Amino acid sequence: MDLPWWSYAISMPLYFVFLLWVVDYFRKHPKASAYFWIATLLTFPLWIITGGVDGWFRWFKILSVILPTIVVGLARLSMYENRTGRFWNVVKKPGFVWFFYGILFLNIAEATVKDIQLGNYPNAIVGLILCATIPFVPKYWKIERTGGADLIAYTTIGWNLLYTSWNAAFVYAEAPKYFASSVIILLAAEIYPLIKKRPELYVMARVYTLATHLLLRACLDFFPNVMDASSWHNESVMKWWGIANLVGAVPFLFWYMWQLDSGKAARSFRHGRDPADDTPAVEREPASG
Repeated sequence: MDLPWWSYAISMPLYFVFLLWVVDYFRKHPKASAYFWIATLLTFPLWIITGGVDGWFRWFKILSVILPTIVVGLARLSMYENRTGRFWNVVKKPGFVWFFYGILFLNIAEATVKDIQLGNYPNAIVGLILCATIPFVPKYWKIERTGGADLIAYTTIGWNLLYTSWNAAFVYAEAPKYFASSVIILLAAEIYPLIKKRPELYVMARVYTLATHLLLRACLDFFPNVMDASSWHNESVMKWWGIANLVGAVPFLFWYMWQLDSGKAARSFRHGRDPADDTPAVEREPASG
């Protein structure tokens, strides 16, 4: 669908601002965030009625994002209110962040499989490199015991940028008409941590922007009406974009291994912060009731 230029000029900035607000609200209100994402399961009939979710990849994608987002909310709530009980004690354990690591790995891997099916092999190799360079758990992952109980993942700036370019190239090949809206959710996840001067919030911002986007597409898919990017697609661009991503991924992979081998990772992965700063803070009093 060919849309007038002003449709993109209006819809894309508005969507960007909306997503920044979404991330900030969910970050500052962990209790409301947890309950909201649990409630989204009630919209399941709409996913079928509207046809917003079709094909194995779409079903797998939305379920592999919405369900873990619910778990993120519950894990944050367990820390925020210092809840006790069998379930809450499990999600409060430091080792539980392996679950979030696994979900991130799975989401990259499923897109990598799709890239292979599309013949976008250079980009698929980048997906494998991204999987291999996700920072270790639990050393570089945690849910804070203070503030809004943020989900912290010390991904490097290089990893974040590579992921953004890789994912944008994947969407460009897999779903061209959603490319414009997907670029916005990727940019919102990149920019929010920069605004807050906390790059370790990237994964949490990515969780909430992606979950919000997929929920909107499943329930009320208005994106093709205001920012359809189908006409932007070009096979040559898709091919060379994947190659460019691979060219950037190879030196990043060597840098990543060098940081681990030299012992510099403990500080460089934390963006120069002293590892001692990650000492757990005093917990709140358990929530009553």
